[in-house]
Amino acid sequence: MWIGACLSSVGTWMQKLAQSWLVLELTNSAWSLAIDAFLGEIPIFLFSLLGGVAADRMDRRKLLLMSQFIQMTCALALAGSLFMGKGVVRVEFIYLLSFIVGTAQAFGGPAYQSIIPSLVPKEGLQNAIALNSIQFNLARVVGPVIGGIAMAQLGAAWCFTLNGLSFIAVIISLVRLPARLPIGAKKESPLEAMKGGIAFVRDREGMSGLIVLAFLMTLLGLPLLTFLPVMARNVMHLGADAYSTLLLVSGLGSVTGALIMAGMNNVSHKGRAALLILTLLGAITMAFAASKVFWVSCIILFLGGAALISVFTLVASLVQLQTTDDMRGRVMSVYNVAFRGGMPFGNLTSGRLMEVHGAPLILAVNGGLLIALAAYFLLVHRKIARI
Repeated sequence: MWIGACLSSVGTWMQKLAQSWLVLELTNSAWSLAIDAFLGEIPIFLFSLLGGVAADRMDRRKLLLMSQFIQMTCALALAGSLFMGKGVVRVEFIYLLSFIVGTAQAFGGPAYQSIIPSLVPKEGLQNAIALNSIQFNLARVVGPVIGGIAMAQLGAAWCFTLNGLSFIAVIISLVRLPARLPIGAKKESPLEAMKGGIAFVRDREGMSGLIVLAFLMTLLGLPLLTFLPVMARNVMHLGADAYSTLLLVSGLGSVTGALIMAGMNNVSHKGRAALLILTLLGAITMAFAASKVFWVSCIILFLGGAALISVFTLVASLVQLQTTDDMRGRVMSVYNVAFRGGMPFGNLTSGRLMEVHGAPLILAVNGGLLIALAAYFLLVHRKIARI
């Protein structure tokens, strides 16, 4: 399954590179890029709670298969429209496909996160999450390289085609997994089940703070990656190769951060460590916004990728470790709403402000707010710091 997921992730990052550049070419607007990112993420905010209920009631493998089929179809549909000619493609069509893919991920995400703990012992959970991050971020390294070559030699349509074909490997892997029926009760209504997940989060020590932290750290931290095309094209005045290089460097940093997390399985005070790394991420974001030299920006972005994946891994492992298996789908859906929900709102807000004030200033402000957020949880609301 790991190999299939890795291939699918490579395809996804190829698509991200090609789709972001295509939207920017069609519109020359950071706002349009923000809308596309928003529509890709907002379904996860809207539907993940329902996806979590489904993950606790249905065969999680079947949910994942449904999600993979839908994403594969959307990738191939975009490829087909581009093969008919770039003049045929409208940005509104890209927006629609982004929304459909996001909806599929809203149901596939909780199912995937719920399967991981069932495949490994509890003491190996942080390692499993870190290794999953490694495969995802190895894809961030390989995907932009292959995507950049495919865009230069074959065109964006082939990036979308290869992404669509990459889902075949993960579908085969999922078919070969044994069916694992959920152990949660099925008598409660979906609304009652969602309320149960929210109540579990509210009553468990430090869990509410982790959910709030997940939302705010993605709202303020992810624009660093979303608007790399804007920084490359409009600020550094470079082309698609520079954007591909920035994605590659960020991915290398993320792999490094994930390897470090995998090697720190037994680290104590994970909450405090996450907050200290979040402070570092804020400083790195401000430094990237201020940099005017491409190779310096690459070094800073490498560190930023490492910091991003490290804090994400620590927060996700803290949530998983405090969750019982019968509640895992619902709790992880609440986490997904927060973690993935911060992305569309952060991207939309940052994109609109960048149209007026420019990308460097808004990224710098986001970095400062990340530092303030970490300081609040370290010094004032200390429940996370004590975990």
